[in-house]
Amino acid sequence: MSTSILIVDDGVHTRTAIRGMLTSAGFEVVGEADNGLAAVEDYKRLKPDVVLMDINMPILDGISATKEIIKFDPIARIIMLTSLDELSMVREILSAGAKDYVLKPYDPARLLAGIKKVLDVPAN
Repeated sequence: MSTSILIVDDGVHTRTAIRGMLTSAGFEVVGEADNGLAAVEDYKRLKPDVVLMDINMPILDGISATKEIIKFDPIARIIMLTSLDELSMVREILSAGAKDYVLKPYDPARLLAGIKKVLDVPAN
């Protein structure tokens, strides 16, 4: 059984590129969302193994969406995608419940390593 992934990013080109990379690596992309509110709804409906979540999005940002998903499923595996490499932002991402973060523009090897890392985190 392959790992199911939900991609959340308001950029269609980014989602398409990530989808292609993940599919080539053998992952199953079960959904895509272009805002945080849709991400929360899709998570509840699809229950993916991993969520790749952009931080800056319309309607509901990635940190708020992460908090909502964690309320619904405390062991959700969320990786935040961000172009902000500030310590305060990293702390906020992790305190919201994300298990890892990857800087944009993302390095495909780093993104795949992040997915493998969060899949190894045991469920509580």
